[in-house]
Amino acid sequence: MDHSATARCRARALGLAPGILPPGPLNAITDVAGVRVGQITLIEGDAVRTGVTAILPHGGNLYQDRAPAGLAVGNGFGKLMGSTQVVELGEIETPIVLTNTLAVPQAAEALIAWTLDQPDNEGAVSVNPVVGETNDSRLNDIRRRSITPQHVFNALAAAQGGPVLEGCVGAGTGTVAFGWKGGIGTSSRRLPAALAGYTVGVLVQANFGGVLQMGGAPVGRALERTYLRDIVATGDADGSIMIVIATDAPLSDRNLTRLARRALAGLARTGAAMSDGSGDYALAFSTAEEVRRTLARRTQLATVTELPNAALSPLFEATIEATEEAIYNALCMATTLTGYRGATVEALPLAAISRANVS
Repeated sequence: MDHSATARCRARALGLAPGILPPGPLNAITDVAGVRVGQITLIEGDAVRTGVTAILPHGGNLYQDRAPAGLAVGNGFGKLMGSTQVVELGEIETPIVLTNTLAVPQAAEALIAWTLDQPDNEGAVSVNPVVGETNDSRLNDIRRRSITPQHVFNALAAAQGGPVLEGCVGAGTGTVAFGWKGGIGTSSRRLPAALAGYTVGVLVQANFGGVLQMGGAPVGRALERTYLRDIVATGDADGSIMIVIATDAPLSDRNLTRLARRALAGLARTGAAMSDGSGDYALAFSTAEEVRRTLARRTQLATVTELPNAALSPLFEATIEATEEAIYNALCMATTLTGYRGATVEALPLAAISRANVS
């Protein structure tokens, strides 16, 4: 059955609203002020099903005014370029680009060139490009290496605030999650005014396996599509997910690492297996100017205002909830797709989800 014929909608339209905190106005990572997202989708002939998603933390010169960042890894079977310097220095100095596994070098080449070309970067002699990936080879002829640096330039140029396209777009074009069509998904949470009203936004590139749960309901089991059942039939149990978390809360890189770890709890709520061949990465950054790594703060003694440890718990909850919902949105918005060698991956059947009253 072609489930793309069923009108696609976000998880909340099905009654799925994980957690207790409200979303931002867009329920997207772009609810964090200044964050922009650009996407390029490649669907060519019967074999190319891939793309690029770029996330820009702020509208300034990121190389000059670096964003503090933290990284958490569930299972590390992946090619997250730039990760060791993020862990070592606790900051990012380029946009974050997501694409397919074999396009990481092309994306890095583009990020380096783009960064060197920015005004005031004439003296740059070292650039740490941050590129995440998942493997879309089930639907995409990944060995063709269709992504070029120009596609990445185009995604960066297209980056904007506002609503974010989800499903079979950008880096999620050829992805598969829980045996159904995966994709790009996003969500956000906003703390109440009594807790300073900070926002957490999440974007995911969902391409992983497990036994799908939605709102606690055993959807994968009910629809007879589960990890250990399907591996016998298809041999295809592994996959990956990139989780990007943005917040306007002034956090240190240490506490951003703690925030990133909580995204893995949101991933677990969806039934992810985090199997041996899976790359499960969560990268968190803060857009707050109080903690931004300006040139002066990188080279001189500086006073920085940041939240204390005791204020982190509400942000942890926000991250868990937004991650869970972003994954649901990736599945709910994706459509059935046929690609390389005639492989077809069906969209999650929303009618069945709605009838199950998973809320």
